[in-house]
Amino acid sequence: MGMGQRIPEDPRPVTRSVPAGVGEADIVTELEASRQAYRTALEQLVVYYSRAGNNTKLQWANKELDAVRVMPKYHYIPEVIDKPINLKATTPIPAADDLYYDALDYAKKAGRIRGLKNRNLLRLALGKYNRLIREHETSDKIDDAAFNAGVINEEFKDYSIALVYFQRAYYWDPDTVNPARFRAARILDRNMHRYAEALELYQQAVATEGRRDQNRQWKDFAEKRIRGLQKLEEGES
Repeated sequence: MGMGQRIPEDPRPVTRSVPAGVGEADIVTELEASRQAYRTALEQLVVYYSRAGNNTKLQWANKELDAVRVMPKYHYIPEVIDKPINLKATTPIPAADDLYYDALDYAKKAGRIRGLKNRNLLRLALGKYNRLIREHETSDKIDDAAFNAGVINEEFKDYSIALVYFQRAYYWDPDTVNPARFRAARILDRNMHRYAEALELYQQAVATEGRRDQNRQWKDFAEKRIRGLQKLEEGES
């Protein structure tokens, strides 16, 4: 291939398998890092060729960089779940409370239609929860909003996203009244088959959220799965 020629498109279909245990959040995180690395490398080439006085290659690099800037990029996972895990749900904020109760109202109405869930109303509720987390990150409702957003995403079968919301709920309030660890463990167990992680989280859930009477059924379920997963581990050893 001579200098200055564009790299031809490979007509062969790309078929790559996804490693076991890798979820959507893992893939999207890698994608975003790759995007940034690609753009940074092009910017460095522009600087290098500019200093070297290589106008031909400078033109190529600038053209490719311009294409990267205008190409469509999608947020496959809501930005709000990229909030740091060390936030604390501590401060009563009236505006956040309004968003939270509006979301609860939408979610409640979503379940009133002949036992079916109204997905449009659930999306409205999810939008309110996301806005609360995005705009009021010190609110004492962020853990509840994250938990309820996780429930909605689980309803939508977006399990990897639901998992991150549940994790944020118990990171932001380790003493949350919601069964966030239980639900996160169940996703790891049933939907992702990441059994070692599920076992550890079930055990944490029993020791924390399992102390609350309102989570008795979750505790019973988790203890049963702990025994099952321990037997699975013993069979593999």
